Amino acid sequence: MASRPDSKPFSHDESALRQLVSDALAHALSRGATAADAEASEGYGQTVTARQGEVETIEYNRDKGIGVTVYIGKQRGHASSSDFSPQAVRDTVDAALAIAKYTASDDCAGLADPDTLAREFPDLDLIHPWDMPVERAIEMAKACEAAGFAVDKRISNSEGATVSTQQSHFIYGNTHGFLAGYASSRHSIWCALIAGKGDGMQRDDWYETQRDPADLPAPEFIGRKAGERAIARLKARKIATRQVPVLFETGVAASLMGHFVSAVSGGSLYRKSSFLPDSLGKAVFAPIVQMRDLPLIPKGIASGAFDEEGVATQTRDIVRDGVLQGYFLATYSGRKLGMKSTGNAGGNHNLIMADTGEDFAALLKKMGAGLLVTELMGQGVNAVTGDYSRGAAGFWVENGVIAYPVQEITIAGNLKDIYKNIVAIGNDVSRRSSRQCGSILVEGMTLAGT
Repeated sequence: MASRPDSKPFSHDESALRQLVSDALAHALSRGATAADAEASEGYGQTVTARQGEVETIEYNRDKGIGVTVYIGKQRGHASSSDFSPQAVRDTVDAALAIAKYTASDDCAGLADPDTLAREFPDLDLIHPWDMPVERAIEMAKACEAAGFAVDKRISNSEGATVSTQQSHFIYGNTHGFLAGYASSRHSIWCALIAGKGDGMQRDDWYETQRDPADLPAPEFIGRKAGERAIARLKARKIATRQVPVLFETGVAASLMGHFVSAVSGGSLYRKSSFLPDSLGKAVFAPIVQMRDLPLIPKGIASGAFDEEGVATQTRDIVRDGVLQGYFLATYSGRKLGMKSTGNAGGNHNLIMADTGEDFAALLKKMGAGLLVTELMGQGVNAVTGDYSRGAAGFWVENGVIAYPVQEITIAGNLKDIYKNIVAIGNDVSRRSSRQCGSILVEGMTLAGT
């Protein structure tokens, strides 16, 4: 089988992207724009999936695009194209200008303030290309799945194992004189396995994502982890409705951070669609909770010296001793709220919740009896009221020890109460996403079962 058909890193180098952006901005100004910004980007990658010991899919991707936003006073227009030819870039700018002429004026529209733009660009070690022949990727995917099947004879089926490698780079510029960008990579290994037969089948998976492939665990580790998790869920029971402590395993605990980020982001706040309005300086979490946004971590999944608008990022305390210290604001949402951008156009960076010193076993012991949640289902979260009701699966815990798997249950409460009832945060941190925390123990929630 042939290797990847096109192993050339990027079709357009950094200087070419810079020229594209500069040309777009110059054309916008020449056609009457009072301000403009543009971003040109390119990415490529390879994804291989094996299932039941055979190659299921091999996918190569190579994408590029340029997006242009123009302002005529306070009127805004945006257009994009995947064509990098000079004429196509000019046509894209002209399309954005045509749109701007028909949009309503908005006093908050416009580029980021010049004094907020990044001036320093440290090397955050974000690009680690994985030049892997497709033959090797196939071997890795098959080895990953095989290691999962080898865990137990009760592993009966597979959704496959996937090895993916992606690289990209971009340049962003605006008419305030900002012009910068960087290259980055993201690589992952995933496996999902099914255990049991008939009505007793259970599914689980595991994956890891890193900037540097050298930081990924062996494919066999991913497969074994997926297999062990699937086997552990066999003979799951239903349990009766009750009020219990709930321990969110690290992978699902990060979703609690996600709801928080949404609630204290500018768009939700100025639209008054947040369950945490006017919460700056107020106790939102239990006093044990500390949370920081860290954009300058080398190899960080969400690291960057500037945000999508060129605004300099900054290390910030978001929650200190349970009290909210800062929102997540872009330029527009900041202006709507009478505040400045926090460098979070595009969302949080590496948002990390500090642990309280306990490992996973200590959290189980501290809980005593209750529910360990390892999977959440459905979207039963009201972003305006904070009401929380989601399908869940996991394990019942007795005397600080996992007793048996459980399924077909719902956990319910309100996020404002859930946050304030956090009693411990584990040191078993999963670092595969931009929101990182250990397992989170909540004092009590309603468990709806039989």
